[in-house]
Amino acid sequence: MKKILAASVAVFALGSVAPASADVLADIKSRGTLIVGVKADYKPFGFRDPSGQIVGIEPDLAADLAKRLGVKLELVPVVASNRIEFVNQGKIDLVMATMSDKPERRKSVLAIDPQYYSDAVNVLMTQKAKYTKWEDLKGKTLCATSGSFYNKEVESKYGVTIKAFDGSEKPLFALKQGECIGYLYDQTFVQGKLLDDEWKSGYYKPLPGILETPWIMGAKTGEEAFGKFLSDTTKDWFKQGTVIELEKKWGIESTDYSKRMHEQAKGS
Repeated sequence: MKKILAASVAVFALGSVAPASADVLADIKSRGTLIVGVKADYKPFGFRDPSGQIVGIEPDLAADLAKRLGVKLELVPVVASNRIEFVNQGKIDLVMATMSDKPERRKSVLAIDPQYYSDAVNVLMTQKAKYTKWEDLKGKTLCATSGSFYNKEVESKYGVTIKAFDGSEKPLFALKQGECIGYLYDQTFVQGKLLDDEWKSGYYKPLPGILETPWIMGAKTGEEAFGKFLSDTTKDWFKQGTVIELEKKWGIESTDYSKRMHEQAKGS
């Protein structure tokens, strides 16, 4: 009898603490708001306009997601070092913040396929530095953003010294202060910076892009219904040419990936 009672108590205890199955998609619709983590310092993918509002390609894509769900959109600024943490802590429903697709990241979040974008790595360099090959950078210092997957790889392969900072504004400031010869970051960001009057003079992009890597949206692991909605929407973006239209809107060249995915999807 004692064993039976003990077993009953154990079953009751387990039942009382078992978490209910999560359903972020239902929560979003009930709440009436989709909360998306985006960059606020990465032009043209996510940055603040003169009024302080976060705008760019990824906020526009997030707005389309909210419209399809029939809810409002809330944007939360994130950086490379906290964006996955914010998803898993429930601070945001989704991260769409120039996040490269890497195996270790797929272990931490529900990665959405197909990947919505793809980019290469490059250097925004001071024109005082006359280099045309990555191999020429051996022994030189590059500023970089903490948490970027390619920092260690570039450091190891090309013999550079990486000086990492949070976000993108701090490494850009360090570049201006002469702490490094260039800023190692995503090629689209470098291209976007060279559109600004502030960076047109005195800086350039002399190196070829390397390490082309797709970007993923990430939701909390297990949110399959939300993941299917995001996957279906991404496929429709490619079919409609939405990403290409946004690249043009924000003043950058369409990547080979965007054009290729559009060609594949538009006939389906």
